[in-house]
Amino acid sequence: MKNVFEVKELSFRYPRGNEDVIKGISFEVEQGKVFGLLGPSGAGKSTTQKILSKLLEDYKGEILYFGKDLKSYKKEFYENVGVGFEMPVHFNKLTALENLKYFANLYKKNINYEELLTKVGLFEARNQMVGDFSKGMKVRLNFVRALLNDPDVLFLDEPTAGLDPKNAKIIKDLILEFKAQGKTVFITTHLMGDVEQLCDHVVFMNVGKITETSTVRELKMRFGKKEVKIEYYEDTDLLSETFSLEKIGENDLFLQALKQHDIETIHSGETTLEDIFIKVTGDKDHE
Repeated sequence: MKNVFEVKELSFRYPRGNEDVIKGISFEVEQGKVFGLLGPSGAGKSTTQKILSKLLEDYKGEILYFGKDLKSYKKEFYENVGVGFEMPVHFNKLTALENLKYFANLYKKNINYEELLTKVGLFEARNQMVGDFSKGMKVRLNFVRALLNDPDVLFLDEPTAGLDPKNAKIIKDLILEFKAQGKTVFITTHLMGDVEQLCDHVVFMNVGKITETSTVRELKMRFGKKEVKIEYYEDTDLLSETFSLEKIGENDLFLQALKQHDIETIHSGETTLEDIFIKVTGDKDHE
């Protein structure tokens, strides 16, 4: 697979800023993968996403898009890219269909957005004024809008924020369907559950710098403990024991515990992605 983006020593400072908010970061985004850019508020995630989607251009460093300098692309770039902002702007006095029709007319190609409205559970509300939509309905409409031009690269900022578990799963399933077509997704989010279920590769940022880059599995293996904990009842007491995973099949105490007790639960020492987030970003606000 080729790289969609190659980012080399990227730095950026806002016009009235006193210092860079992006400080010489480098990473690659592989085609056909879901890439997660993670970090606490103010880390530089949204700024990085805006640069890659050509909403901000006065940056230092080099960005290649399919091997070609991103700055060399003009309007044709947007025909191939979809963007779902965290705080979408809808025309509240227009219906959902009228909103989609307006934005669809900005592109040369379109998907069947009525079909996609059905998938996200908004078809029955298609003729309803968007100003009357709930937050969750607006989030789902925003996702449909990001896919209007049938893009090959999709930028999503907090795509499931404000959704109940059922509708969040619908969006996540559609993201995975998009990926299954060989297309690329770039996600920024605070929701570690989304990251775990969706992302092939993740980069953690803090204060404009990259603090960690890896896959979710590699991070869990590296930061987790190689042990297993069992819980069992003895009379009415709930007891627990912890064993090293090293040669656990030969551990007589572990095997004896399994044979002698009715096991209530078994847990590996795998750490949570939330704990990893705190460790690699130094973000105490999430503790």
